[in-house]
Amino acid sequence: MIRFMIQPRPTQVDADQLQCLLDMLPATVFFIKDLHGRYTHANMTLVRRLGLSRREDVVGRTPIEVFPQRLGDAYASQDRRVLAGHAIASQLEVHLFPNRGSGWCLTHKTPLRDEQGGEIVGLMGVSHDLQQPDGRHPGFARLRRVLDHMEAHYGEPVRMQALADLAGLSLSQLERQFHRVFHLTPQQWLTRLRIEAAMALLRGRDSIASIGLSCGFSDQSAFSRQFKASVGATPRDYRRLVAAAGV
Repeated sequence: MIRFMIQPRPTQVDADQLQCLLDMLPATVFFIKDLHGRYTHANMTLVRRLGLSRREDVVGRTPIEVFPQRLGDAYASQDRRVLAGHAIASQLEVHLFPNRGSGWCLTHKTPLRDEQGGEIVGLMGVSHDLQQPDGRHPGFARLRRVLDHMEAHYGEPVRMQALADLAGLSLSQLERQFHRVFHLTPQQWLTRLRIEAAMALLRGRDSIASIGLSCGFSDQSAFSRQFKASVGATPRDYRRLVAAAGV
């Protein structure tokens, strides 16, 4: 992950240059925020995904002011954690895509500290869109069995060692090869399957507790916690949003 230190005025040019460089990455959102969670820098990928055309429409505002409420609240909550000194690495979550729809990404955020006293003066983050699996990778066929097993049994307890045995690999080999092909760890892929299934079921009338259990979560609390971390809303709030939108 990029390490960036905010210093007095001379390094402001560096931040601007970094922002412009990352304008060229259509699958990566980049931003820097101040101690109040307001954007000081945002690449054009983020600007366009918000349905805006100018960087100035984002800079100086908070996520709550520019994102739909459920996402803005979730991102602001993340920011508060990071500004308290807790970095976020490889957070699997739903993000806005260019058509204003949603898709999966991995988000990383880190506190920014000044050079003198090491005090936190802001935060920096990136979100990378998840790529399609590399079907041409030589390990794809072997891992397909693992993927098929997870898709068939995501609602049950799934042991990572059992998946490694299914592929004829050690656990560490499975982690490495799975990440090369699917760009996620096996556990992250399993979480994605479970959350996607839950999102679909929440459009129906089953109870939230039964949906969580059917999607492989040990209890309603664990389900609600993971769902909110990924989607930006609790299962109950997501159901209300879907109902209000008539989806």
